[in-house]
Formats: sequence, structure tokens, C-alpha cells
Amino acid sequence: MRAVVFDRFGPPEVLRLADLPDPQPGPGEVRVRVRAAGVQPFDVAVRAGQMTHLPVSFPQQIGQEYAGVVDQVGVGVTGLSPGDEVLGSAMLNAVAEYVVVAAENVVRKPAELDFPTAAGFVAAGQTATGALNELRIAAGETLLVHAAAGSVGTIAVQVAKRAGLTVVGTAGPANHDYLRELGAIPVAYGDGLAERVRTAAPHGVDVALDAAGRGAIAASVELIEDRKRIGTIVDDEGAREHGVHVVRAARSPQRLADVIALAARGEIGMPIRAYPWEDVVAAHRTVESGHGRGKVVLVLP
Repeated sequence: MRAVVFDRFGPPEVLRLADLPDPQPGPGEVRVRVRAAGVQPFDVAVRAGQMTHLPVSFPQQIGQEYAGVVDQVGVGVTGLSPGDEVLGSAMLNAVAEYVVVAAENVVRKPAELDFPTAAGFVAAGQTATGALNELRIAAGETLLVHAAAGSVGTIAVQVAKRAGLTVVGTAGPANHDYLRELGAIPVAYGDGLAERVRTAAPHGVDVALDAAGRGAIAASVELIEDRKRIGTIVDDEGAREHGVHVVRAARSPQRLADVIALAARGEIGMPIRAYPWEDVVAAHRTVESGHGRGKVVLVLP
């Protein structure tokens, strides 16, 4: 099979397409012919050598989320057959023609969603909803979302609005109209952020989700007394410094199924920026810039 790999840590240019042996499903596993694979900041960090706790063996594959078609099923698998359209999480191997995963972790793709859109919800959907659960949001509260125009932020804003919260979202000015469309009150990030949030939410902020880094935690602790109601998915060091919550939002097929059902019904959406997988270098550059809207997805033939 063809797969995206890298032979050393470094910039996006280290990524390349390579020929690898076709993986085979074992008992309880399925093989999926990948049609689309998401790109996330975690992938960028792995490629750059920042995830030192992960075992890496060069040439190393990459990718955490996929959507595609079941191609083979292993012994003991029930409820899934070749030809079924599915999506789910993987571990450092999703950007490839084939991925082998545990059948119990696979979620069926609704017919209403194409493959790129489905892939785009996998990680962001589980992270956003898991984070909001961990932060115990409640109707009537005000939520501050840092990097609200990104993939996790986009879903967090919409889910929180559906749950009856007021949402303030940080983003660059180019994304402020987009945040208004999602139902959030936009504020610009940067120096003076806490004061701008106070102006946007004069009755105060109850809970904050940091998907940005770049000083977002420091601004949040100025606004929220209970530091257990402040969570970050990107800034472990800042969390330790300020005593706030690091959101792990472990992968959950049921939570993914719930999110993808909302998307299939049109109750939440996600702008998708699709790249042919041959343009993986450009896709990684876009994610690495940190200023995009929605989700970057690689499309496979």
C-alpha cells in the first residue's frame, strides 16, 4: 500500500509517500480502505519530534483519524462487513491506503456525510465534547472558548450553544463573522484579552476551554475564580503553572457516534479544507500556522 511517512523529525517537508506492506486484520479487527484522513496539531507535534513519550520507528507513519470503507474483517468480527462505510480513530497510521483497527472502535458513517466531512469530526468531535463534559458545563453559564474558529473550537461553540450556554470565542478578526454565525460573541486574542472578554460578557465567565495556548490560560485565570472550571487541550506547562485542568478527553466510540449523528442531522457543522493526499506537506503547513478555520483533511483516491 501507499502511505505517508517521515524518516526524521522536522518541518512538513520531511513527509513523503512511500510503499509499505499491506496490513492484515487479526482477530477482532477490520481493515479499512481509507478515503479521507484528518490532520491535527497532534500530527504536527509528532512529526516535529515534540511528542517524546511516543515510540517512533522510522520510516514512521502518521495520522490519527480516518473515514473509509471496510475492506476485510478478522476472525470473530460481527456486525461489520466489507463495503460498510465507517470512521474512527487510529494511532500514527491513518494517512495510508489501508488502516487496521479494532472493530469495537469503528463507527458507521452516516450516508448524509461525505468521507472528508466525516473524517473531520473524528478527533475534534471527541475532544470538544469530552472537554465540555469534563468541565461540567450547564445551561445558563457563560463559556469562553480560546481558538473558537478551529476544529475543536467550532464544535465546542455549537455544542455549548445547543446546551443553553452563552459563548464568547477568541479568534482573529477575519473569523469574527464566522463565530457570529455559530452563535458566539467574538473577541480578538492578544494583549488585553481579559478586558475585552469582560466587555463582551459583563455578567462574567463561568468556564473556559483553551484550544489555543499562547497565554490563553493566563487570561482565563483573570476571569474565573474556580480553576477547576478552566481546561486546556494544548498547554500542559501553562496548566501546571496556573493550577488548571488538562483535558485529556479519551477517545470514545460512543461519544464519536453521538457527535457524528448531530452532524448528520445538520445540527452542527464544520468547514472542511480538503487537500489531495499528495499535498500533505501543504496541509501540515496550514495546520502548523494555527490560523485556519475548521478542519484540514487529506483526501485519498
